[in-house]
Amino acid sequence: MSSTFRPTTRADETLYRPGRWLALSVLVLAVLLVAVDATVLGLATPFLSEDLEPTGNQLLWIGDVYSFVIAGLLVSMGSLGDRIGRKRLLLGGAVAFGAVSVLNAYATSPEMMIAARALLGVAGATLMPSTLALIRNIFHDPKERSLAIGIWGAMASAGAAVGPVVGGFLLEHFWWGSVFLINLPVMAVLVLVGVKLLPESRNAVAGPWDLASVALSLVGMVGVVYAIKEAASHGPSPVAGAAAVIGIAALYGFVRRQLTLPAPLLDMRLFRNRGFSGAVLADLLTILGLSGLVFFLSQFLQLVQGRQPLEAGLAELPAAIGAVATGLVAGTVARRLSVRAVVAGGLAAVGLALAALTFLGQSTGYPMLGAALLVVGAGAGFSFTVTADVILSSVPKEQAGAASAVSETAYELGAALGIALLGSALTGVYSGFATPAGVPAATASAAHESLGGAVEAAARLPHGEAAALLAAAQEAFVDGLRAAAGVGAAVLLATSAAAWFLLRGQKLADGVEH
Repeated sequence: MSSTFRPTTRADETLYRPGRWLALSVLVLAVLLVAVDATVLGLATPFLSEDLEPTGNQLLWIGDVYSFVIAGLLVSMGSLGDRIGRKRLLLGGAVAFGAVSVLNAYATSPEMMIAARALLGVAGATLMPSTLALIRNIFHDPKERSLAIGIWGAMASAGAAVGPVVGGFLLEHFWWGSVFLINLPVMAVLVLVGVKLLPESRNAVAGPWDLASVALSLVGMVGVVYAIKEAASHGPSPVAGAAAVIGIAALYGFVRRQLTLPAPLLDMRLFRNRGFSGAVLADLLTILGLSGLVFFLSQFLQLVQGRQPLEAGLAELPAAIGAVATGLVAGTVARRLSVRAVVAGGLAAVGLALAALTFLGQSTGYPMLGAALLVVGAGAGFSFTVTADVILSSVPKEQAGAASAVSETAYELGAALGIALLGSALTGVYSGFATPAGVPAATASAAHESLGGAVEAAARLPHGEAAALLAAAQEAFVDGLRAAAGVGAAVLLATSAAAWFLLRGQKLADGVEH
């Protein structure tokens, strides 16, 4: 492979930049860390609750505010990186991410924890679009870029699955704050090595950063994601409705403003490209199926089958293995077959694996669960990697940050929708279970809120009533999980069919960019 270097202007980039694979390893560190941080808190929640004693509402905000802020700022931060430089934004965000991680680890009140998680979301929003945009500008050979994106996507998937494993290990040996302190050495390596290895890139004619567009994007995305999660947790309500209306109105205003600005934060004309729009939709719905499944299976493994946190985390590793294996070869397979075959096939695989879980039972053995997770991971690896490649390849490299942010926003929105949509199906079935005789009304009410609530409520009852309540709640949860898997399967299989038509004729580039 040639490593010829033509040292002229910044615009005259080298085709095969020396050190590009080492630079990729730095970007992968950032992706891995953000992905781990998104899932590691779940296992720490019981320990954090015992220490900080948050109310139920505060606990929800501790869990959700990180994803709210990331979803709300991704497009703005991707556009900011295009303007001030993606390397500068990435390294500045990495320093902030490390510093705020310390604030999270040593939070002394629920309010402090919520604020710290929100600040961590701000820092996290600077990292993800910058990493993908820098890949677009480092790798000019499309085949190399496909492999680089495959590695990037594989690490994102691996991080989400490794989070529970790392969290389980730390929580069995240290206090809950340790799940945040693991960020520090990784961020230190990222900054020290990134300063030397990462090239700077920006859009030289991007224009000013429009703060009104930033505000509309933030209010719109946070409003929509909050409404989805509120409706999933508590059913339709005036609060969820108001948030949805405000969010949709703000997003409508954002789109209208982008169409009138000479230098918009996000060029809405990108969505006229059928391949770009199809890839974004497939991205969103791939993550919808994957995140919903992994989130609820974590509870099933721990609260129904009685596995310890570390064992439950390890049980979910086949999803990461499948995603890593297929993500690394997805670009090659898409060139040999077609983009639509790989994306539609990957979505169909996830849908069929979810359909298999409609036969799940309390005593289902691990081979079935492991096989389903492996297939889900493999399908998601194929689909997510190729769609990310299509999204990046569809835009000029000057707009790589904004396009990357669209891909990442689809990821965050898909995760929120996955937990909300599948959660609504699960909750609707779960909350209707019959309360065993002898269980006080207040205890029964807490048990009907969630399976975790039922476990806590049962601990305060005599042995006979506790066993009966727990058995009824676990059976209802499994019934709900089967219903959620059925809904997820239907959504993913329908998306597979849509992707087959939307991505018709879409190809990955073969020629080297100059």
